[in-house]
Amino acid sequence: MRIDYDAVVVGSGPNGLAAAIHLSTNGWRTLLIEAGDTIGGGMRTKELTLSGYRHDVCSAVHPMAIASPFFTSLQLEKHGLNWVQSGIPLGHPLDRGRAVMLHRSFEETCKSLGVDGGRYRRVFGPLTRQASDLYGDLLKPLGIPRHMLRVARFSIRALLPANALAAVFRTEEARALIAGTSGHSVMPFHHPLSSAVGVVLHIAAHVGGWPIPTGGSQEIANALVRILVAKGGAVRCGCRIERFEELPRARAYLFDVSPCNLSHICGDALPASYRERLEAYRHGPGVFKVDFALSEAIPWSNKGCRAAGTVHVGGSFEEIASSEHAAWDGRHTDTPFVLVAQPSVSDPTRAPKGRHVGWAYCHVPNGSTVSRLDIINSQIERFAPGFRDCILASHTMNCVEMEDYNANYIGGDIIGGITDWRQLYSRPVGVRDPYATPNPRIFLCSASTPPGGGVHGMCGFWAAKSVLRRFS
Repeated sequence: MRIDYDAVVVGSGPNGLAAAIHLSTNGWRTLLIEAGDTIGGGMRTKELTLSGYRHDVCSAVHPMAIASPFFTSLQLEKHGLNWVQSGIPLGHPLDRGRAVMLHRSFEETCKSLGVDGGRYRRVFGPLTRQASDLYGDLLKPLGIPRHMLRVARFSIRALLPANALAAVFRTEEARALIAGTSGHSVMPFHHPLSSAVGVVLHIAAHVGGWPIPTGGSQEIANALVRILVAKGGAVRCGCRIERFEELPRARAYLFDVSPCNLSHICGDALPASYRERLEAYRHGPGVFKVDFALSEAIPWSNKGCRAAGTVHVGGSFEEIASSEHAAWDGRHTDTPFVLVAQPSVSDPTRAPKGRHVGWAYCHVPNGSTVSRLDIINSQIERFAPGFRDCILASHTMNCVEMEDYNANYIGGDIIGGITDWRQLYSRPVGVRDPYATPNPRIFLCSASTPPGGGVHGMCGFWAAKSVLRRFS
């Protein structure tokens, strides 16, 4: 068969870009195809509200990008990317002007937690010291880890339900901190593994921080594309692929898409039984997202939160646990857990001089079209009186609009599928090589494969490894 390329990669999110780069590095003639007018997938920055206000459409803060072994090996800083660290990675306001901070300094975090400082040290200290070894073992498909004892120590914490991990701590502040980071799992807090993402985020805060790129998330994608092109890869934007037959001829095809979209695109190129399993893949709650153009920085009652790159808004552990359980059960709540980023606090390029941008979302039932704008405003106002007076303009996206923007955000699920014990390392269908399919030329490289969601590119990197093994 005459071929046009060695590999064709469909989708230019972090995983599609990573797969294309690794294949090109190994001498493969690679074409990256993107449906949108610009590359990036979840790494895009646009003027969504007013002229001069640059908003991250999806991802905003990137602890896993700077932790990623593959991205680290690429030295993105040499290709135009500039990371910026906020004064404090995470602030978590509580009522009556109180707040708890996740500092980049491990010692400062322990000190700030008072009577819970020693407990925090025992839970996170060994993991933080061993982070470089842990990242290599955690950000890969299921297998025998290189550092067995260190992964075992991590697993003892990560396998716990979030409510069990929080029970280790006595103070409302420490428990709230655990609730906010565990909320990134998008699972009820009584489920096993609901603390896993939170544990990783704590480690990341103390090791590499929770940085943002100067200019917005689009700059990560731009740096990756520069690397790809420099290695001989080709990029084609504005090309939506509906059917497998539309693709150029190639030895291998890699899809940075959701499992159900892989089934729809490939059709009869995959066995019907395999497509049924792809379409049975489970997606969790979606998000309602708001971008704000602001006349000034968010006026948090607690001044520590004003220096934080990310602010977890939701109050106590019990409040956040109730909010996350509601979204899982298909219910809306008037007091949701709201994840807020304030990038212009540390990156003034995002807004006109003296102005600011804000980024926020809450979890909602999958597929929801219910507006949460007033509810999100109220939650932020609760801890930042006067916030509404700062809003110059806002832009919202409900679950359906999120999926319209990116077809892989099924029902507004932005993390690539549920990450519970049934679907963390078995994603998407529980086969030995999760990136391969029954068709020897078709591979999946999206966040619906191990190690899962996040801007780290490791799903694409391991999928490219799978391709190289098959064709070696």
